[in-house]
Amino acid sequence: MDYESTVKRESKACPGVRYVIRRPSLQRRAEITRSVRELLTELEYRESGEGVAERLAAAELESRIDSAYLEWGLARVEGLRIDGADCDVRALIESGPEELCREIAAAIRRECRLSEEERKN
Repeated sequence: MDYESTVKRESKACPGVRYVIRRPSLQRRAEITRSVRELLTELEYRESGEGVAERLAAAELESRIDSAYLEWGLARVEGLRIDGADCDVRALIESGPEELCREIAAAIRRECRLSEEERKN
């Protein structure tokens, strides 16, 4: 059996850009769970609020969660230069297109989810 620890995807948000994400191992899945657990709990609380402050806090938390997923699971970006320099994870988070960041974070989250069959076992 050959196992690839990464997956390469074409961006839908930014044509011509490809990104490589890490697949979760048992240890890596535990790491990301620990990293975002508190943020997710606070996000759930903030989303239940009705005020502007709660909505703003929820939006900020969503960005922090996306950043955590990107730092944890993005191996590299291909076909994107930011301000004349090759794109790395930090540059993408700090200066890259927001829609690409959101797309990649969502792909990493999907990769972390257990399939129906895995949940049954």
